[in-house]
Amino acid sequence: MPKPTALCVYCGSSSGKHPEYAEQARAFGTEMARRGLALVYGGGKVGLMGTVADAVLAGGGRVIGVIPRQLVELEVAHPGLSELQVVETMHQRKTRMYELSDAFVALPGGFGTMDEMFEMLTWAQLGLHRYPCAFLDVRGYYSSLGAMMDHMVGEGFVKPGQRDSIWFGKDMTRLFDWMERFEGSYMPKWIDDSSVKS
Repeated sequence: MPKPTALCVYCGSSSGKHPEYAEQARAFGTEMARRGLALVYGGGKVGLMGTVADAVLAGGGRVIGVIPRQLVELEVAHPGLSELQVVETMHQRKTRMYELSDAFVALPGGFGTMDEMFEMLTWAQLGLHRYPCAFLDVRGYYSSLGAMMDHMVGEGFVKPGQRDSIWFGKDMTRLFDWMERFEGSYMPKWIDDSSVKS
């Protein structure tokens, strides 16, 4: 599988309570630019979103933002991006971000981050894409989520291979190296034949 060239980053429109969140977001954007990865993200200038975008731009990288018109009008759009695509709805935003990307990473964030990332995990589960999906676990932010995914496997709702295809970790360098080596494979969503009625 070709190495990713455009990385979609989902993260908070807030910066969180701990400085480490913004520090890691800045370091992540800097490393993206160093590796020549374009950033695809939600187009905002605030929170971790803005921090990642600013770091990629400062490193000479390309940044493509996708933002609903309503949020542009609320003046949260980043004014200095390489490209800003304005769409009408949140659904169009998520679809367009997917179309522009070939890898997906979640930094710390809230409901929106979870919604966007889990849609990509679901699409991978259904075989709609075979791109790498990863969670950067800053300050243990995603440790409980990883445990929940393990519980889903244990209870028979997610296949072990599907869970194992998702990267979790704290080491940013390992995350980028894993993405470069990622070999996507499709595993049917259904656990066994008894879950599908004829």
